[in-house]
Amino acid sequence: MFALVNLSYLTAAVLFILGIKGMTKPKTAVRGNQIAAIGMLIAVVAALLHHQIVGFTTIIAGMVIGGSIGAWLARKTAMTSMPELVASLNGIGGGASLAVAASTWLTALGAQSAGAAQAGTAWTLAIVVSIAIGAITLTGSVVAVLKLKGNVGDSRRARQWQAVAVLSLVGVLICGLLLVSQSQAPQQVLLGLVALCLLLGIGLVQPIGGADMPVVVALLNAYSGLAGASTGFVLENQGLIITGSLVGASGLILTAVMCKAMNRSLPNVLFGGAFGQSSGTESTTNDDEFYAGKVKYATPDDLAMLLDGARNVVMVPGYGLAVAQAQHAVKELANQLESRGAKVNYAIHPVAGRMPGHMNVLLAEAEIPYDQLKDMDSINPELPQADVAIVLGANDVVNPSAAEEPSSPIYGMPILNVHKAKTVVVVKRSLSPGFAGIPNSLFIRDNSLMVKGDAKDVLQSTTSAIKEL
Repeated sequence: MFALVNLSYLTAAVLFILGIKGMTKPKTAVRGNQIAAIGMLIAVVAALLHHQIVGFTTIIAGMVIGGSIGAWLARKTAMTSMPELVASLNGIGGGASLAVAASTWLTALGAQSAGAAQAGTAWTLAIVVSIAIGAITLTGSVVAVLKLKGNVGDSRRARQWQAVAVLSLVGVLICGLLLVSQSQAPQQVLLGLVALCLLLGIGLVQPIGGADMPVVVALLNAYSGLAGASTGFVLENQGLIITGSLVGASGLILTAVMCKAMNRSLPNVLFGGAFGQSSGTESTTNDDEFYAGKVKYATPDDLAMLLDGARNVVMVPGYGLAVAQAQHAVKELANQLESRGAKVNYAIHPVAGRMPGHMNVLLAEAEIPYDQLKDMDSINPELPQADVAIVLGANDVVNPSAAEEPSSPIYGMPILNVHKAKTVVVVKRSLSPGFAGIPNSLFIRDNSLMVKGDAKDVLQSTTSAIKEL
């Protein structure tokens, strides 16, 4: 039986790796997800056999209830809320690790009181690490969700929250040392450790600005994996160790990729506070002065006339496209253009939207061919040849200031070189800034036009106008 369990864990690990590899490309992402799900099923069954659990009725009931909730969330959650869902799932994973580690320690403490052998130092250290990372992930994810939903704004007391984080960290280290050094530390020490770790999670995430939340969500994903791996050591479960390590490693790699895409270091994100922060009044005044009389407005009919003669069109989706749920409208417009002999591609920035792959998933929902989705490195050399580039709700990722103004807060951030297209049309509901909180010089370029309005409405009106030409 033991050999069969280990073989099952090995099989699950291979499937996890193949699944992660499949999810690196939109075309194979669905298959990769299915492969990883099969691997997880094998790992769960192996864990049940390994520990000879007899309460299968309760476990199956839990799987049915949890699976039903997951299926309901998958159907109910809009694409605009997907980052919040991912952050919530990270928090649930961290909370599970916290609960398992804490209950395991309390059970061991009770057994020691009854005369059982004392737990080893390494095992107790794994308990502390699992509790710490799990609790930080739980409350950190809650704060991230609230920030993504707009219920919690960027804190103007970043220094105070950083001080709270430092003091909490000191307390966590003290409680951790007490648990590791004392074989029968009182339960109050465990409760203190849990409380301080929960507070530490809030103190770490609260000072970070909304613009950096996608990076934070990726990092919390890595934390949830590390918490799971630590819990695997606590339970002596090889499958959980492997799974947690894979999630932790992939989450850290994703975090590094996102930091590179934003031209920011991870320490700067975690300890630099919110960039682009300013009072709302000051930002509005500066924007009014920046844009005054310089933006050239157009209508959907004007856009239709412009596209009628275009042969190379690039769509640039952003969060505004997701908010408007305009993925099907952009596909309908693209079909019209392609029927007239135009070539249509989609420029995807690594951090467009509010999480990695946000735009890929959104456009895949409209069954847009995968080979038309071009990443930043492949589409940038083609943009100077584009007759029209249509920016659909994107902002910071197409701001030329990142490449041209050393004084800009986003200077050095890799962007889509939309401003190099022959004509740029920006579809946006207002002149409000993006997450970075700064005006966008793309909107006042000589080759730029702006069509104000909801992306879905504008695209549908443009498609109707083209059909009448």
